[in-house]
Amino acid sequence: MGELLAKSEPQTTLKEHIDDGLRIWKHLKYAFPKSTSLTSENFWELLHTAVVFHDLGKGHSQFQEVLKGNKNNKWYKQRHELFSLPFVSALPLEKEEKTLLERIVAGHHKTYSDLRDNYISTNYPRDSTDYEDEFSLVDKEAVFRILESYGGFDLTEIELKNPSKIIGKYQHEKDEGEIQNYLMTLLLFGAFKQCDHMASAYVEELIHLENSSFDFLNKKRIELQAKGFDFYEHQKAASQKIGNIILTAPTGSGKTEASLLWLKNQIEKVGQGRVFYTLPFTASINAMFKRLENDKDGLGKGKVGMLHGKLTAFLYDYFQDESSMRKRKREIDSIKNQFKTLETPLKVLTPFQLLKHIFGLKGFEKGIFEWTGGYFIFDEIHAYDACVFAQIKMLLKFLSEKMGASIFIMTATLPTFIKEHLKEAIGDFEEIQASQKLYENFDRHQVVMKEGFLKDNISLIQKDLDEGEKVLVVCNTVKQAQDVFSDLSKYSAILIHGGFNGRDRIDKEKKLSEKEPQLLIGTQAIEVSLDIDYDKIYTEPAPLDALIQRFGRVNRKREKGICECIVFKERNKKDEYIYAQPVIDRTIEVLVKIIKTNQGVIKEQELQKFIDKVYPCFDEQSQQDFDSTFNALYNSIQFNLIPFEHSKDREDEFYVQFDGIKIVPASLENEYKEFLKNFDIIGSELLKVQIRKNQFGQWLSEGDLEKETYVLPHPKHDGSPIEINYFVLNRKYSKDLGLRKNKVENRVFDKDTII
Repeated sequence: MGELLAKSEPQTTLKEHIDDGLRIWKHLKYAFPKSTSLTSENFWELLHTAVVFHDLGKGHSQFQEVLKGNKNNKWYKQRHELFSLPFVSALPLEKEEKTLLERIVAGHHKTYSDLRDNYISTNYPRDSTDYEDEFSLVDKEAVFRILESYGGFDLTEIELKNPSKIIGKYQHEKDEGEIQNYLMTLLLFGAFKQCDHMASAYVEELIHLENSSFDFLNKKRIELQAKGFDFYEHQKAASQKIGNIILTAPTGSGKTEASLLWLKNQIEKVGQGRVFYTLPFTASINAMFKRLENDKDGLGKGKVGMLHGKLTAFLYDYFQDESSMRKRKREIDSIKNQFKTLETPLKVLTPFQLLKHIFGLKGFEKGIFEWTGGYFIFDEIHAYDACVFAQIKMLLKFLSEKMGASIFIMTATLPTFIKEHLKEAIGDFEEIQASQKLYENFDRHQVVMKEGFLKDNISLIQKDLDEGEKVLVVCNTVKQAQDVFSDLSKYSAILIHGGFNGRDRIDKEKKLSEKEPQLLIGTQAIEVSLDIDYDKIYTEPAPLDALIQRFGRVNRKREKGICECIVFKERNKKDEYIYAQPVIDRTIEVLVKIIKTNQGVIKEQELQKFIDKVYPCFDEQSQQDFDSTFNALYNSIQFNLIPFEHSKDREDEFYVQFDGIKIVPASLENEYKEFLKNFDIIGSELLKVQIRKNQFGQWLSEGDLEKETYVLPHPKHDGSPIEINYFVLNRKYSKDLGLRKNKVENRVFDKDTII
């Protein structure tokens, strides 16, 4: 008799699949040493047993027929994991340990609710012998031969019990709010899913960060010392600390290096753990990924992954030189899958990629296990609204209290009341502050206040450009930025804002990285991530922290002495929907004071008191948003973060936070369909522009948006058509200006099929 199969394509024996899982188990044991201290000493032994036993039910003769491709099988779409349970029940273990394993094996494919309602209650009524009859078809001798190869496990006599009892007991505990061994159940199940999924994906090994991974930092320090310099004091302090850190230092003073020096020390002194480097914006994540994966000046390729909502678009451009679309897609899919698993030891990602797990979204057990004993670096933590910050605070609290995680928070400007929230969340920590001397060396900006509106003072900008200066202009709205760009069209300029599609945004960022134009115009998109260095900035009024970020793109390398930052006092009417007037008023008050006391020179060391003046606390509405979000998430974690269960309602609750829908501008529709015709789905998506939900609703109701369906040239295997739905907006779009919300453009139809 042949060996039992576990998979049909490619054909894999059950023994091979178990061995694949145990290979991952060995890597996990090395990568997550804190698992035992958070749960119990027998964590890894139980996980080993779960990997060996989880698929033994595939020994059912009719399931084997399914795997062999016999269409006359009598499997009746049952669940193989339910036939693994009797073998688990025969293990000579303590009751609690056996219960843990039964629950993990039973739930490793379907939710308990799904198993109960769609398989157990219909196929094996409690009082029937159907389950026993089906289990009799399991090839026990073949199963025992497999078990013997792993030591035999000394099974007691197999006693059958209806699987509804296992699920029923768990659901009773859940309803009572007292799941036995909750954290052990959560982490053991998450670890098991990691083993099973990576075994099924034929992952050979996991990469780990070792001491040698950080050699580039040693090299950098040697190069500095050769020139008579050294790491900054806050960098050296970070390299020697163990545990949670809050670092405050000026923009451009090597905070990223400080966090990596801290990380090196943690891994060396505390032990392995996966690393999560969080940033708020896609562009900053892309830039950090490229920086850290550099073989010469970073951790190196294969050691860094990233996760964000526009990952596919980034990889599409990353592999643009691939000769065939099929090969490019294969590479993209491979990298995406690698980044989503824990194959890479460090991920650069948005907080939302972490937060989704504490909302209990599908697969949260795997995600939370990956946090075990992990190292979390939070950068640009100032860039979130009250609701998102409340979620981040809860996440930090969960990580520090439940997951044995270590946290490194770095900031240039952070209101004191926000810092107090962070301190509450992470518990024990040490604070590192850049030296006074360093702050003095970072004085580089002089504020100049101008009366009136920016749009009425274009001549000032023209004068500077004509004199050869590199000028940055930042507006608060897309339309204002477009108008200024048009007024200054005769100069070498680039415009950046949120109204561009993915293709044009990537192209603009690439041009900026190659050579900075004399004039860069944009919106808040310029405040973060762009590694640019201009001579002067003209900006509309904005909150102080936003202005500081904008100023940070001027004299970035501190090689130009003190550079002017011109702020206009008047704001456009629509700006009030972006920034609250009281915050703007307090900001202008602070800027006037800086001009009076320091001739406008911004003293980096005084920024903290100025930030606290502008942001003494949350305003009333923000405080309500923070409290309600924090309390709701606290309750959700207490009552909804249930292993073996995930809820579509919770997914809707999470994703409703993302306020954007993608549309196709009318002028790009034919090109969009051409991409679809060539099955280049990713390329077609890059032509879409994201708009806000409220704007989408307005245009839809006014008839400016039309829903269309494109039929791909080749149908599915069953002959049914492949249809792609999309929305077309009758507004102008150009690669230079982006989407122009006030300019109507009618559609131009071609002969391709639209239904």
